[in-house]
Amino acid sequence: MKAKVIRYHRFGAPCSVLQVEEKQVIEPAPGELLVRMSARPINPSDLIPVRGAYPHRTMLPAVPGFEGVGIVEAVGPGVSNQMLGRRVLPLRGENTWQEIVKTSERFAVVVPEDIDDYSASQIYINPVTAWLICTDVLNLTHGHTLIVNAGGSALGRIFAQLSQICGFRLIAITRNDCHTVDLLHLGAVSVVNTTKELLPERIAALTGGRGADAAVDCIGGTDGEQLVNCLKPSGTVISVGLLSGVTPIWHEVTQGTQVNVQLFWLKHWVERCSQERWKQVFHELMELVRSGRLIMASIGSAFELVNVQQAIAAAESGQKGKVLLL
Repeated sequence: MKAKVIRYHRFGAPCSVLQVEEKQVIEPAPGELLVRMSARPINPSDLIPVRGAYPHRTMLPAVPGFEGVGIVEAVGPGVSNQMLGRRVLPLRGENTWQEIVKTSERFAVVVPEDIDDYSASQIYINPVTAWLICTDVLNLTHGHTLIVNAGGSALGRIFAQLSQICGFRLIAITRNDCHTVDLLHLGAVSVVNTTKELLPERIAALTGGRGADAAVDCIGGTDGEQLVNCLKPSGTVISVGLLSGVTPIWHEVTQGTQVNVQLFWLKHWVERCSQERWKQVFHELMELVRSGRLIMASIGSAFELVNVQQAIAAAESGQKGKVLLL
């Protein structure tokens, strides 16, 4: 059996280097599943490696895509036939921008029937990242204040909702006003538009001069560096992304301060966590989604997998809502 796959053989602009190809599907080995993908969101983290930001960690040719949902089509020896036809998140296996994904049964997450494909396809990268930062890394609770840049992003919206669930105060940072109403509705206590206000002064005013307890940097560059001046003396910056493509010079901007900078790589957590912890995190998040307390990004548009260039153009156009590859 053959299946379509999106690959890149060199780094560069995604619309230039991504190609639609075919691969021969190999039968699943013991303990493995074959999953026919139904939906995959396009996240910034999917495209950053394509552009060559992490060449030492990307072996070419490569397939993009870190999350999505699909239906189990075949099982290997030792896997119950009851898994056939089940909807799963095929994680910790092959990347997802292909028709058929192979993964281990141990790390395939079964999706409850009352969670739709569009929501299920987004339950990995952003929710797990935000949940772990709030609970495991920063232990945020009542009395804490967190600031997050790229506040209008899918990740920023997750943090806004988690602030209500965990009890901390969230200040979202944006570059325009188009997300303000949504973020306040989702749980942010304030939204700061940096094209209209000076960030350190505004954060000082919102925190009574104390500064925030912690910050999450999704952008990098000077946007990330200025977060240091918004924190209390012993505050923490968690660096999770490089939307700007520029790595902050953390050792310089923190010099003379007690601010701590930590890099959070979901990949590293995945490699270290036990199977029990893996299942626990997804159980917690699935229950939040099922109860309506955690809502995934709305869908802006959807494209067939073979129309990947058009999908990426839509994802990077600034349109509202998540773009899906079906």
